[in-house]
Parts: sequence; structure tokens; C-alpha cells
Amino acid sequence: MKIKTRSTTATAEIFWTAFQSLPKIEQQEVVSRLASDEEFREDLLDIAVCEERRHEPTRPFRTYLEERSRKKPR
Repeated sequence: MKIKTRSTTATAEIFWTAFQSLPKIEQQEVVSRLASDEEFREDLLDIAVCEERRHEPTRPFRTYLEERSRKKPR
């Protein structure tokens, strides 16, 4: 993961502002092109899951692995 800097934040803001100024049909084309990139799409889905689960309580990784192994059919 890359570290967020003022420069990257400013660049993102410029791109976001430009995207928002596009007509809806052009916004849809940009989103369609982004979604057609498999790696980017997977990253976006990962971010969505992280955001969705952000407020869930944390647990130790070993606990997760134990729970997963108990649920796995043998």
C-alpha cells in the first residue's frame, strides 16, 4: 500500500473534480473502462468490503484461522 501524501491527495482531488464535471454519459464511460480492468475491479471490491466491515470488532488472526478451519468441511 502506498502512503498518502499531500501531492497524491491533491492529484486525486483534481481527477475527482474533473470526473464530476463530465456529462453523465461520459462518467459512465469512465466507470465502465475502470470496471473492465480486472485488477482494478478486484481492488475496488476489496476496498468496498473493508469499508463495509470497518466498524466490526477486530480479532486475532489465529482466532480467525481456528474459526475458518472449524467451518471447513473435511
